[in-house]
Amino acid sequence: METIKFEQLEIQQEILKAITDMGFEEATPIQAKSIPVILEGKDIVGQAQTGTGKTASFGIPILQNVNPKSK
Repeated sequence: METIKFEQLEIQQEILKAITDMGFEEATPIQAKSIPVILEGKDIVGQAQTGTGKTASFGIPILQNVNPKSK
């Protein structure tokens, strides 16, 4: 599979900075396939081994969709 960098996934700059500050540069296969789909507002079911980044796969789009001005 082709290597996908987080910059290629249309992630907001603030979130992208946090990801890179933590030392992550390349998305795992589950992240590369799921993040764009979730950002489109679609539901997904994904399966991958433990430690492959599944939590970030749905956590990053959730953070991106949070409106900090909304209570």
